[in-house]
Amino acid sequence: MKLVIQRVTNASVEVEGEITGKIEEGLMVLVGFGQKDTEKEVEYLARKLCKLRIFPDDEGRMNRSVQDIGGKLLLVPQFTLYGKTKKNRPSFHKALAPDEATKLFDYFVEKCSEDVPCETGVFGAFMKVSLLNNGPVTILLEKEFEE
Repeated sequence: MKLVIQRVTNASVEVEGEITGKIEEGLMVLVGFGQKDTEKEVEYLARKLCKLRIFPDDEGRMNRSVQDIGGKLLLVPQFTLYGKTKKNRPSFHKALAPDEATKLFDYFVEKCSEDVPCETGVFGAFMKVSLLNNGPVTILLEKEFEE
């Protein structure tokens, strides 16, 4: 499982001319699933994301989480995070199949929503994502458990 996390002033997702998710201050997160991902990875990264301290405190140090600032999450499914570019045309064979990935994405939204209000993109749709990166701050998180 891979997350690309961007601290934002605002962000939105549009599908076919309709806004499907929109937030002000918070985190815009691209979410990708690999073939070996399970609910275990989802639970771990949902907790990690909600507690990640990348917002400034009163002294300007990254010491507050999205929970601490009362921010929101914009979660956007993104299978291309598993693109391999050995050749010029990316291959996505390591990405989880769409039906299984949809279930894990929904579970990820559910787990994150326990701690932070969430908005989302639409799984499998062509999306237009707009954001104003604040910092800029971009963090990559990924987790694979050994079986």
